[in-house]
Amino acid sequence: MAVAADLDRATDSQWDWVAEQTRTYLTSGGAQGHESDGVRVLVLATTGRTTGQPRRTCLIYGTSGDEFVLVASKGGADEDPDWFKNLQAHPSVGVQAGSRRFTCRARSASSVERDTLWPQMVGIFPLYEEYAHQTDRQIPVVLLTPHD
Repeated sequence: MAVAADLDRATDSQWDWVAEQTRTYLTSGGAQGHESDGVRVLVLATTGRTTGQPRRTCLIYGTSGDEFVLVASKGGADEDPDWFKNLQAHPSVGVQAGSRRFTCRARSASSVERDTLWPQMVGIFPLYEEYAHQTDRQIPVVLLTPHD
């Protein structure tokens, strides 16, 4: 199960631009890449569902109370992103948001929660709505709850 300490030893995304974004974010201690034009990004470390090894990626986030909100869009692809599949298998995740690092428990939003959180996340990143029209799947919304 991934924890905050896994952020430093995790394997980067297979997408080169995401891997570079992640390395820049972590190398700068969160000073570079955390926020741009009002859109905030965090680094998520998950445990690989088949390898058991830590994996990391950068993701846009919102908040709901003390929880962090993510959208598993994969750019409107017909399958869920690997990070989402990983946290379904192993819900303990490491997170860096800005300079803060912590461990969270991840879960999919209920349908009632999603009804509120989806429009909030579309307001942060309007392309999510376009992505939703590109696929037949309902794009998952994920909540990360920090814990000690």
